[in-house]
Amino acid sequence: MENLIIRYAKREELESVNKIRKQVNEVHVKGRPDIFREDGWQFIEPFIYTRFDEENSGVIIAATMDEIVGFAVVQYIVRPESPFNKERKFFHIEEFGVDENHRRKGIATAMIDFAKDDAKKRGFERIELDMWEFNDCALAFYESAGLKTYRRYMECYVETKEAEKA
Repeated sequence: MENLIIRYAKREELESVNKIRKQVNEVHVKGRPDIFREDGWQFIEPFIYTRFDEENSGVIIAATMDEIVGFAVVQYIVRPESPFNKERKFFHIEEFGVDENHRRKGIATAMIDFAKDDAKKRGFERIELDMWEFNDCALAFYESAGLKTYRRYMECYVETKEAEKA
């Protein structure tokens, strides 16, 4: 995409970021209505300001001359060694999205490339992110960007006593 700039957001740009975050939230509500609340947006919306203000996190944006077209909420995480695990340092992409009107134009790839460069500058050797399994398009993109699954959460439903009575 021509005239695309990837950089860290300014506080006054977070309202525009939230418009894309709302699109991502709607994908989640549609994909897993058993987990995500339709009215949950009111609780999610202010969270971007918390991440923006935290020392070990930030908000990356993709911007054209006149609009924000993508975002990533990132954290810089250092987990100390434990009896079970070695110390882990990683650049965590907590949220990621591209405006639905600007997808498939190279924006997400440019944002991942920026994140890789930024992680390296900050001394992180790895980037981690998590995503919902139903989101096939996101999975295909992340795999094409060089990410791979190293851990998986699985589920099954069981009958409850309430279901047996019905």
